[in-house]
Amino acid sequence: MSMTGSANESATDKKTLPEWLKGFRDDYRSIFVEQWSPYLGFMLLVFLAMTLMASGLFWGVFGGVKLWGDHLNKLIGLGPALGISENIKGPLEHQMSVMNIALLLGAFTAALMSMQFAIRKAPLSEYAYGAVGGSLMGIGAVLAGGCTTGGFFIPLTFSSPAGWAMWVGLLAGAFIGLKILLWGMENITWGMTAPKNKTPALKSYFPWLGAVIAIAVIWWGIAWLRQGDAYVGTLALMILTGFGIGFVMHRSRLCFARAIREPFMTAEGEMTKAMIVALVVGMLFGSVLLQKGTIDPYVAISTRFWLGSLIGGLVFGVGMVLAGGCASGSLWRIGEGHLKLVVALFFFAWVGSIASGVFGKLGLTSGELDLDFMDGMVEYSTLGFQAYLPDLLGGWGWTYVVMLAVMLIWWALVRYNESTERFTVI
Repeated sequence: MSMTGSANESATDKKTLPEWLKGFRDDYRSIFVEQWSPYLGFMLLVFLAMTLMASGLFWGVFGGVKLWGDHLNKLIGLGPALGISENIKGPLEHQMSVMNIALLLGAFTAALMSMQFAIRKAPLSEYAYGAVGGSLMGIGAVLAGGCTTGGFFIPLTFSSPAGWAMWVGLLAGAFIGLKILLWGMENITWGMTAPKNKTPALKSYFPWLGAVIAIAVIWWGIAWLRQGDAYVGTLALMILTGFGIGFVMHRSRLCFARAIREPFMTAEGEMTKAMIVALVVGMLFGSVLLQKGTIDPYVAISTRFWLGSLIGGLVFGVGMVLAGGCASGSLWRIGEGHLKLVVALFFFAWVGSIASGVFGKLGLTSGELDLDFMDGMVEYSTLGFQAYLPDLLGGWGWTYVVMLAVMLIWWALVRYNESTERFTVI
């Protein structure tokens, strides 16, 4: 909208809206339209993750995405070859799948209420990057035992060094991915024309539609909570928490891919530093819950430390840069209308399912997490084992020292790079 148009709209508001109503309008804009601080967003994200942890659960994304890929492979006849069970759960029966759906709806609601939803087309070359990037994310997530959520962020709140091993791989992968993108910008001219994106015709009604969806999702979660069935109650908690995560991620523009990538790309470090603060808070609060026995420490730790976490992180890191978002970041940006991320998510799910079947048959990924059969026992695979720092270091003292020292060093390097741009690629 032009400055003249904005001025006319403001003048109209002054004439038609009473002072008390303008105050409500301004509050609405500050909450639902203006972007939140990434520090606030990550603190809310940690709060929601800790709510799950206090309930004996954890936040994950790839398990639900892979389930969607399993159903697709069953549909096209690849199920038997990949060893996919005939009795796999439906998308509304699996904890992480339900949470992913709720996350997408939360982001969609936030996009509508902020009037930022639109079908966003991309140049053809971007869809190709999305397909390749999504495929690499699927392979990387299988190798690492999770995506940036379940293989990096959540394991660190559970004091697992698997998160740090994946972090090293993600950094290397992001660096390589940016080098590939830079080469593509200099050498590829095909499919670079950006299509025109139209303003949605019903945009003025978006806030009302968003409010309706929010009420419907909350009603859905409460209705399932009131059924009295323990597992359905768990699904209900996943719905409500996932919806909140999607809403928060959109409002704060949170993305793990951006937090890993930006120091290499632009030297910007605000998102990265906000995530580091969140990890410190999450690790400290998580350690209290773990020491109280609220949750088994091994339920959210993959069997990939350190080789699988490192290699998987590298592959995933390249993929998320090419795709333009990580797993959770792709979901919330789909909720905002980005078609490139739809392509990335499709290949993430499909190739992730294929890679899981192939690597499983090769004996690389035995001991994968299974939400229905958690026994608290340390499990092993060809690519590593479930590593828990308090057990490895003989207690919480050295665990705190190591975790906080790594995060402090990371913060210092990011801050140094903001001033010097020493580590930037582009």
